[in-house]
This record gives sequence, C-alpha cells and structure tokens, in this order.
Amino acid sequence: MTQDASRVLIFDTTLRDGEQSPGATMTHNEKLEIAELLDEMGVDIIEAGFPIASEGDFRAVSEIAKRSKSAQICGLARANFADIDRCWEAVRNSARPRIHTFIGTSPLHRAIPNLTKDEMVERIEQTVTHARNLCDNVQWSPMDATRTEWDYLCRVVDVAIKSGATTINIPDTVGYTAPKESADLIKRLIDTVPGAADVIFATHCHNDLGMATANALAAVEGGARQIECTINGLGERAGNTALEEVVMALKVRGDIMPFQTKVDTKKIMHISRRVATVAGFPVQFNKAIVGKNAFAHESGIHQDGMLKNKETFEIMRPEDVGLAGTSLPLGKHSGRAALRAKLHDLGVDVGDNQLKDIFVRFKELADRKKEVYDDDILALISATTEGEDRLQVVSLKVICGTGGPAEATLEMEIDGSDKTAICYGDGPVDATFKAVRELHPNKAHLSLYQVSAVTEGTDAQATVSVRLEEDGMVATGQSADTDTVVASAKAYVHALNRLIVRREKIGGSDTKEVSYKSPAE
Repeated sequence: MTQDASRVLIFDTTLRDGEQSPGATMTHNEKLEIAELLDEMGVDIIEAGFPIASEGDFRAVSEIAKRSKSAQICGLARANFADIDRCWEAVRNSARPRIHTFIGTSPLHRAIPNLTKDEMVERIEQTVTHARNLCDNVQWSPMDATRTEWDYLCRVVDVAIKSGATTINIPDTVGYTAPKESADLIKRLIDTVPGAADVIFATHCHNDLGMATANALAAVEGGARQIECTINGLGERAGNTALEEVVMALKVRGDIMPFQTKVDTKKIMHISRRVATVAGFPVQFNKAIVGKNAFAHESGIHQDGMLKNKETFEIMRPEDVGLAGTSLPLGKHSGRAALRAKLHDLGVDVGDNQLKDIFVRFKELADRKKEVYDDDILALISATTEGEDRLQVVSLKVICGTGGPAEATLEMEIDGSDKTAICYGDGPVDATFKAVRELHPNKAHLSLYQVSAVTEGTDAQATVSVRLEEDGMVATGQSADTDTVVASAKAYVHALNRLIVRREKIGGSDTKEVSYKSPAE
C-alpha cells in the first residue's frame, strides 16, 4: 500500500453516480458549484461525470478539472478506447487527473457485451494499459464484483493491477452484500492477489438493503482505504453510501475505527442542503447526520437529560457538522451587514451581487414574517435562480370556497411576454397547476408533490418539491415561500423549465444528454 494505513480517501461521486438518480440531473453551473464545495471541504477525489455520455457532461468535467484546487478530478469510462480517450481529454487539465474505467464481471453482466471470460480478461488488459499510458492515476472497477465468482474476481483484479491500475475499486453494484462479507472480500483479495499491497483498494456500496454505510466501514476494516460515496446518499434506486455518515462515523468512533479523513466536517450541513436543493431531493427529517431531526429532542426525558448534560443524548455536537449552536432570528429592521454576518455564521460566503439579491428577498420575507430564522435564510439562498428560465411566475391569486372548486388566476412571463389564465380545480394547487398547463401546454406527468415546512409556526416558509416525467425525461423543481400555493406554482414551473432545457438538448446536437447514461456501479 502506498499511503498511510490509517488514512482513508474520500471519493465523492455525487456528480456522477448521484446525478443518475431519476430527476436529479444538475445544470452546468450547479455542477461547478457542487464541485467547488466538495473541493473546499477536503474531498480527496471528485468523480465529476461520465465524459462520453454527452457534450454537457464533457464540458462540466473539463471545467471542473481546470478549476479544482486540491482534489483529484476523475472521469468515468467504459472498457473501450473511445471512452477512455474522451475521459482523458476531459480530465487532463486537472493538476491531479484520474481515469476510472470499469466493466461488469459477474455472470449476469458478462452476458451484456457477450464476452467469454478469456475475452473479458483480454479487454481489461488492453483498456487498463491504454488508460495507464495516458494517465499515471488509473482506477479500475469490476462492476457487480460482489456477485462475481471468487476465482474469476481474483483473476481480473490481478490482470488490472499488472496492466497498471493504481486503485482497485470493488463495487457492490446492487447493494447485495452484508458487512461481514464486505470485510472478508476485501481482506481475501488483498491476501490473495499478487501485487495487491502496491495498490489502494476502494469500496463502492449501494443501499438497496440499507447497509451501504455499514458495508463501506466494514470494507475499511478489511483493508480498503478509499470509500466511494455521495452527499446525502444520493444515487440510483436506494442510493449510495452517504459521505456524511461514513466521515462522521470514523470521526466519532475513532476508538474502534482508528482511521482518518481530511474532510472538514463543519462544511457538511451546507453542502447537504445545497445538493438537496439542486438535485430536488429533500433530505428526510430523520436522516442520520443531516436530517432536520438529527439533533432535535422532544421527549421530556431526552430534554431533561440534554439540559443537564448534552452528551446524555448527543454523541456529536451540531457544530461539528456545520449547524449553528443557536438559531437567532433576524427581522425586518436587520441590515445587510447583519445578514452577511448571519450567512458567514451559517458557513455561506456570497459575493456582493448575490448578497444584494438575497437581501431583497430577505426584506420581502421579513415583511411577511415576524422573525426570519436560519433555515428561512438558507431556503432563500436555495431559491436563487440563474435568470435563464423561459417560464416565470409573475403573480398568483387563488380563491377557495367550502362548497365549490378553487379558482386560480395566474400571470406568467413566457419567453419575455406576460400571459394570464384563470382555471378551476379540486383545491388551490390543482387549479394553479391547471393554469400553468393552460399557459404552457405540456404532457408532463406529476410523479411527486411534496411539501415540508422550513420552520415552525403559521407564517413558516414551505418548501415544495415537484417531479415531472415526460417522454422518458425526468425533472425536479423546488421552491420555498410563506404561501404554500405560490411555492407550489414556482416549483412546478422550475421543473418545467428543466424539462424544456432537456427537450431542446435532445432536439439539438446534444442528443445523448438524456437518452444515454452510465450504469451505476
């Protein structure tokens, strides 16, 4: 092994595997922003995307590679020369580039390219050698490793190492394994395969059985020194190993897991909230580490214990993950300096132009709410748009009666022109969504509508998440407002704007943006 045995590398794949969650696709600027936050928090390797999947993915990986300050920037490539060449072209401008190439090795996955075992070994040898000739930092993965025959897994890992791979990643692609198996598999590979001591072994776990974090930590016990993970556990199906969970587990339980990362844990909460917003995947309230209730105590026994000694019911401090120790509210008389200071306390640094925009919306909110709390301010930041939307909500008026349908009068700006519609529906949200569809006809199916309160009280902001599906495309929108119906309208329109962008990409030269994506490891 070429690194400190107590050091665990954190490989974040939020921008690649995480973005493959249906509806979680991020814009170019959002990807750059998340990559910058990951770099700042101390992630060792950022898997920025799958360069050959689309021109958009290639551009994002290339730009992230140029901007990265300390993290290695990695791109994904299938086991063929075209993928690897395209990947290298995207990451080569990074100060620390990495090529990650993979092929499915289990019986089920070998049938996809219709290769014999010997033919697959030859393919691995050729492609890993080609990648290593381009880049001295090559990661190789046998997709569905945990369901690959033991003898064959050893054989392909051996040939990958001999061909120049410097990191061997063992993916539990379908979340099938259990902690003991995860640890034993890594340990046996290290003990069995010649040359294993000269490379870093990594673990990539999915959460289909709810064991991704446990499996990743067990793999570390078995000898893995790189954990592949995502912010909030974002990923296909049940998601991936959550970065915040493994990092905090290693930090809190160093007594039994004497391993370290270089992640600045105080930045966890901010990036968790940002990823939840740009991906449109709200964090469940009882989610470990970053959930809204993770540090909340309601029962009398718990509250009494907390008042006497916080360690009674808290094994880590809220401040350790970036939560402010207090949540002191601002009001309508608070100035720009106070708002900037509050943002700094929340771990958010903004430029003057962004502060000006946030301050305007803060004042508007303060006129409607007596007190504006930390979570309200974070919701304002999350609501910032890039100003490129073709559809925008201008005004909304809803009339509801006890015995009849609701009436929604909606004014929207569509491609620079103001249009108004009046529609009726079974409730205010139904009427509002019908008005949107009348002004912008579409066949999108509403597959998710979720409302959650940002803070408490009847004047609380509501965060609304909407997921739309149309012609095989999925888009998610999110918005926050003290008026739940207004937030619903803006979230719905946000999702429609994302669908428009994707539809235009399909109609243009960027034909692969939606129709093609990589398998999740």
